[in-house]
Amino acid sequence: MGGNKKRKRKEEEGSSVYSETPPDFALLASLYPSFHPFVQFSRRATIDWTDFNATRELTRVLLHHRHALNWWIPVGQLCPTVPNRCNYIRWLQHLLSSNLIPNYVSSDGKVRGFDIGTGASCIYPLLGASLHGWAFVGSDVTDVAIEWAERNVNSNPHISELIEIRKVQGNANAPGVEVEESVNGDEITLCKSTDTEVDSLPHGFPDSENKNYYGPPILVGVVRDDEKFDFCMCNPPFFESLKEAGLNPKTSCGGTSKEMVCPGGEKAFITRIIEDSVQLKHQFRWFTSMLGKKSNLKYLISKLWEVGVAIVKTTEFAQGRTYRWGLAWSFLTPMQKSSISLPDKKNMSFTLEFLLVHSSFAYKVGRWGIPVALSFQLGHKFVYDFMYERDLQLYEVDVELLQDYQLHL
Repeated sequence: MGGNKKRKRKEEEGSSVYSETPPDFALLASLYPSFHPFVQFSRRATIDWTDFNATRELTRVLLHHRHALNWWIPVGQLCPTVPNRCNYIRWLQHLLSSNLIPNYVSSDGKVRGFDIGTGASCIYPLLGASLHGWAFVGSDVTDVAIEWAERNVNSNPHISELIEIRKVQGNANAPGVEVEESVNGDEITLCKSTDTEVDSLPHGFPDSENKNYYGPPILVGVVRDDEKFDFCMCNPPFFESLKEAGLNPKTSCGGTSKEMVCPGGEKAFITRIIEDSVQLKHQFRWFTSMLGKKSNLKYLISKLWEVGVAIVKTTEFAQGRTYRWGLAWSFLTPMQKSSISLPDKKNMSFTLEFLLVHSSFAYKVGRWGIPVALSFQLGHKFVYDFMYERDLQLYEVDVELLQDYQLHL
């Protein structure tokens, strides 16, 4: 029962309007004649998810119907699913409104975000600007992505002034930074690609055994010295190789090799974001990324501790049978510290209890017994590893809390 409550709260933080009211395909078909031919009417209205044109048209009409956005992408580019993208935006809004860390006050009073690998769809800046009035810089490496992202921005003059599209200069053969997938459990299967580029690796593409990121700049070298942002966000390349990516015959969302693959996969890509964040720690309130594999969380959070972050948050995005995970961190000193009940040092078996205050509301995270004597040598990494193995609430734990606990042992 406790696990169900935990998942429910995570889903609430990373949920969107689509969680309560899923898209009504029959209604959309009646409102948009161009969508009607793609809808199959049986027991309930649906579409052929293996048809890229159908999934692209669904994205177009959803963005227009629910968000008043004009949108289009060419065949072969990654077609985003609107509900999952809204989930990420919703989580960011939750982080920004939580007052966990100090707030920036920009000259124009606007929240500013940086979208790493905005893609041809430019989906996150469009949604963030239309839903919350956020200002964005969206970066990408390919000419096609830049061209179509700018087209999508200019097609929406009511928010176009809020969004800047920035070309990243770098190796033209390096992989891109976005992928859409269908997820079952801890594994991911790639949506069917309509881009012939995925048949072979680009010339000069490094061996997948190299687990380090290889590619154009991500944040350092792209973010200007005089810029400050409330957050960055990223839907990274999940796969280490095209062989790992594979094809999912049940879905089709397009995507190029530059959008799907990165040596070392999402772990290497997000590790580079972490490394960049150390240099840019004073220019962002929150650094965030989405993950396709829950198994990568443990390594990445350990990496964050190594570089000295002040707070780490994670969440789970659930939309139908698709699951993602969100990772956020900051170097800013938290405004509110979590409290902890300290055990008796002489007791060999005891219970820890963490509390975290969210806007004056205390969430009890959980209790667990540790049947060993802790020492100065074990410290916060031991406690974290113990928690991770038991699937406890990673997003409720901040590093300062664990360090404080270590000092009291």
